Amino acid sequence: MAGTQCCENPPDLNSTGGVGHVEEISGLKCYVSASSNSNIAVILISDVYGYEAPKLRKLADKVAAAGYYAVVPDFFHGDPYNPEDKNRPIQVWIKDHGPDKGFEEAKPIIESLKQKGMCKIGAVGFCWGAKVVALLAQSDEYIQAGAFLHPSFVTEDDINGLKVPVAILGAETDHISPPEVVKKFSEILSSKPEVDSMVKIFPGVSHGWTVRYNEDDAVAVKAAEEAHQDMLTWFQKYVK
Repeated sequence: MAGTQCCENPPDLNSTGGVGHVEEISGLKCYVSASSNSNIAVILISDVYGYEAPKLRKLADKVAAAGYYAVVPDFFHGDPYNPEDKNRPIQVWIKDHGPDKGFEEAKPIIESLKQKGMCKIGAVGFCWGAKVVALLAQSDEYIQAGAFLHPSFVTEDDINGLKVPVAILGAETDHISPPEVVKKFSEILSSKPEVDSMVKIFPGVSHGWTVRYNEDDAVAVKAAEEAHQDMLTWFQKYVK
């Protein structure tokens, strides 16, 4: 179960961010930021705070600027985790929003993207979203490459079942997927030469650092941007 660390440093959902737009894809609202005429998509799957998080949307814009059709689905149907709702702690909220549901809802979105002309699709998951990507990556039917950033819920069995290239970016201070867990993932992947992988643990950062960093902290911004670039480099290798 995800611990309280995944709920630290919530984003300011009252602020605005992003230059894209919201449209409906397969019955779900999605933030879409698209490079002109791109036929390669990257799905960004949020943490528990949902698809409206400004830094996540700005990251989608960065992905689009790199040449992709970036899509951020609202897998929570307008009901992201709210840390101010004391009657609904994360342990209760997650019962209504399991990653398995996200996996099932991701499949028709992927089909819709293919119908739009997308010839390749990558997916990156943040915390909660990493488990959805892990499930998608059990088959090459859905995505051609995946990335997990400060993952939650991902198990060794998930890693054993991966069928597509995956990058895993972990944090030095992470009670949910601590370095020893990420290193175990790396060991498993090292025994699977048929699945290319990249595993990296970032020093001096904590869970959520890629989408919930302090913009006034130059060190935090630098670490987040390094992770963003690593993710883009991975996709440029496998979904270009």
